[in-house]
Amino acid sequence: MAKMQNRPNRSNRRKNRVTLREQSACRFCRSKTKYIDYKDIDTLSKLLTNRGKIFSRKRSGNCAGCQRKLQNAVKRARYMALLPYQA
Repeated sequence: MAKMQNRPNRSNRRKNRVTLREQSACRFCRSKTKYIDYKDIDTLSKLLTNRGKIFSRKRSGNCAGCQRKLQNAVKRARYMALLPYQA
């Protein structure tokens, strides 16, 4: 019984685990890219899954504006048959 009283309960463990993480700028903002080119397949393919889906903002680390630019670039590249549609 004494061992159980010494253990912190779950809510205390969660409070201890929470740490603030620094916000880092997205890869396009760091390089001051104003236009994401749909013909740059190497860059676009890094931000797609192996099935052809676009990674979320959280996973790719993009800001909202750059994620919209990326989305349009990927859609243009798909239309031009440079990138695959979702498989």
